[in-house]
Amino acid sequence: MDRSASRRRFLRDMTTLGAVSGVCAAFAGSSRAAEPPRMAQAGAAPRAGAAESATATGGLPLVHLMIGPGTLPSVGKDRMDLVRYRLSGNQRLTGEQMLEALPEIAKIARIEVDTANPYAQASHEDLRKLALRAEEVLRRPEVAGMIYVQGTNTLEETAYFLGLTVHSEKPIVVTGAQRPFNGLSSDAQMNLLDSVRLACAPQSRGKGALVAFNGEINAAREVTKTNTYHLHTFRTRDLGLLGYIDADRIEYYRTPHRRHTVNSEFSLASVESLPYVEVAYIHTGTRAGVAKALLGLGAKGIVLATVGAGAPGSLDKELEQILKDRSAVVVQSSRVGEGRIVRNNNWYEPGMVAADNLSPQKAAILLALALTKTSDPDEIQRVFDQY
Repeated sequence: MDRSASRRRFLRDMTTLGAVSGVCAAFAGSSRAAEPPRMAQAGAAPRAGAAESATATGGLPLVHLMIGPGTLPSVGKDRMDLVRYRLSGNQRLTGEQMLEALPEIAKIARIEVDTANPYAQASHEDLRKLALRAEEVLRRPEVAGMIYVQGTNTLEETAYFLGLTVHSEKPIVVTGAQRPFNGLSSDAQMNLLDSVRLACAPQSRGKGALVAFNGEINAAREVTKTNTYHLHTFRTRDLGLLGYIDADRIEYYRTPHRRHTVNSEFSLASVESLPYVEVAYIHTGTRAGVAKALLGLGAKGIVLATVGAGAPGSLDKELEQILKDRSAVVVQSSRVGEGRIVRNNNWYEPGMVAADNLSPQKAAILLALALTKTSDPDEIQRVFDQY
């Protein structure tokens, strides 16, 4: 590359960086709500290839953007405010402000920011509202796909819930960030840009809910957060990722095979609330009585985060009684993080459900949905075998 070309690239990159810094600096310098800037319509050349942004009509695809709580739209007091940015008093960026800071996106897709933002995901009721809205949006023929931005702490649960309850073949992409939008070496901008590319990609259709993070594509069912602060945090430990979001193209290497989205039997249209399900975490020192205490709180299902391959520790006797009385559905999962729970194992009791390789938190999501249809352990076991 000659010196003049190198200089042009440098100036282009500095212009883009200035757009990000300008939006964040303006927001960080004032606590007053401001008029959201208009979405940028031009910018530096995008990373995506032309094939990703083309549609049958030759126009840019329409992607619907929904935003919940979390780090990605956050603004720290300065670029090194990577840990305590929630306490800095700065407002979060709106969807329009994030798009203005990323003019590359305007060359890839038309972005429609949901007017009901921000969404919440602290309860099953929050997830229910989110899924119903997502399904409503994706029914519109002009929408190519959707993105949901949220905090990374429970991102995997939200993604799995959407994959089980939103009946659409269109891409459902969930993303977040480990660092605030204006942080030094933040992952926020690239994760958002990559999510747009993924939601536009025709090869993303029919793969269920996807997690786009750090240039990787993971299936909602298997992905989990593995590090509190590092950027390479979302991984599928024993099965591996689905593919990459690289500079030249999006590449898939495997496809999810468990039931999801259009093949799911779960519909929220007639469900007003989900049954209460709780997780009992087994550890050295767990006291007998924990499972009974959860029943007292109204739990209709109990997921055991067991040690090893299913050992319930000191809860074995009370679980026998719960299963005998059918006072709650009990699911065996493991806190280990990899491997399956096999039914009829050393600690199996008649009526127990094996979670296969689902994490305790995802087993709780699936159990709550299964309980909207049945409380029969054998039928719920079928659900866990298929999803």
